[in-house]
Amino acid sequence: MKSSLVILYHRQPYDEVMDEDGVIHYKAKQSPNGIVPTLKSFFSNVNQGTWVAWKEVKSKDNAEFKSHIPAEEIEDGANYNVRRIALTPDQVKDFYHITSKEAFWPILHSFPYHFTYETSNWENFREVNRLFAEAACEEAADDALIWVHDYNLWLVPEYIRKIKPNAKIAFFHHTPFPSVDVFNILPWREEIVDSLLCCDIVGFHIPRYSQNFVNVARSLRSVEVVKNTVVPEHITPVGTALAEPEMTTQLRWRDRIVNIDAFPVGTNPQQILETLRNPETKERYEAILERLQGRKLIMSAGRVDYVKGVREMLEAYGRLLERRPELQGKVNMMVTCVSPASGMRVYEEAQNLIEQLVGEINGRFATFDWIPIMLFTQPIPFDDLICYYRAADVCWTTPLRDGLNLVAKEYVVAREGKGGTLILSEFVGAAVELPQAILTNPYSMDRMDDAIDQALDMPQAEQEQRMEKMYKTVTDYDVAYWGDRLFEKFQEIQKLGKA
Repeated sequence: MKSSLVILYHRQPYDEVMDEDGVIHYKAKQSPNGIVPTLKSFFSNVNQGTWVAWKEVKSKDNAEFKSHIPAEEIEDGANYNVRRIALTPDQVKDFYHITSKEAFWPILHSFPYHFTYETSNWENFREVNRLFAEAACEEAADDALIWVHDYNLWLVPEYIRKIKPNAKIAFFHHTPFPSVDVFNILPWREEIVDSLLCCDIVGFHIPRYSQNFVNVARSLRSVEVVKNTVVPEHITPVGTALAEPEMTTQLRWRDRIVNIDAFPVGTNPQQILETLRNPETKERYEAILERLQGRKLIMSAGRVDYVKGVREMLEAYGRLLERRPELQGKVNMMVTCVSPASGMRVYEEAQNLIEQLVGEINGRFATFDWIPIMLFTQPIPFDDLICYYRAADVCWTTPLRDGLNLVAKEYVVAREGKGGTLILSEFVGAAVELPQAILTNPYSMDRMDDAIDQALDMPQAEQEQRMEKMYKTVTDYDVAYWGDRLFEKFQEIQKLGKA
């Protein structure tokens, strides 16, 4: 039976675990937050669905490789099948570690001085994208929605369009999309834009990113702007770094209408609140408070990446302890900064710098019974992370660039009814949804210093007032809303067909 929804994402939606007898089990991912569980939830809207991902194999000739994993073999109550594409280690290295992370990633996040072109294998990138497209077309019913995710699969839409000219194709971009002068640094810019213009829907987190894409398309191709509109009511239209008052919602390219939309990914408030109601979770939360002994907790969660602004945040925390010595011994900072996967050479320097800064700050200010910073470089289970959010007086998330930042939304939900302060970079997508946060410029030392002072000194009543407004936004525009928005758009294009 063909699938009515085919989702393409570079990661598999489960963890592969081998038991004592060498049998592989496909288990639910240990960390249920992030984009993977969000995407899995959409299969509940269809009778038959397929997830397409890659799987690394030593050799393409491996007779034991399973290209199809049926739903009944996935141990998380899956209602979808998985179609796997076999990639050799060299293909994975060139496709993901080099081309995606050393060429695309710095451009997408407006760090062109990190851009590396010479080592990229464009032919390999094309080949991997072609394999994804072919697999999707084999699995998709004639009236299916084929939903492609993120920049790793930029070329997939055009390959699909060539194989299935009448396919309905949606693409969602999970990273920032840069300004036209930065994006056009990419030597493959025309090929990428031509592929995205093969979609029926191209989605972004916020209007600024969608407008940047429109400007890129207009700079490279003679596209026609068909429709503009004001931004959605819950999006800040003016006054912040990423604000946009209007957005283009339709382009015409050749004989096709391309729908452009901005709908930020939401979190899952129900899951977070259910986690907090769990008796074991409550015990862990109380244990955290007991260990804090009345000290304030500043929380930061993320991974090692030069775009995440961890260096700037740590330096600001060091300045805080120096500027306000009365806070020494009165605050703790917990930083979860997950180490990159092996082979990700682009992040090694960032990791070394983070560890060095933490060592310097702890070495300078620590006492016998107080350590200023607790650094975790391994993933923390989601339930534990929610406990720390609940306990944290301040959530400090100030990337230099970030597509959205779900951490901010998860913190707001976890602090339901308790106040707390959120320090948020102006340069993350969530900033235009959460103007009640303490918005700051991570490139400015003075602004960062002002932000942490304001967070620590804010009266409880003001904390609660701000958090109440953010909580309403996060719960109204949650992950269910995000998915519903896409499917509503899909139903519209089914009715309209070609222009």
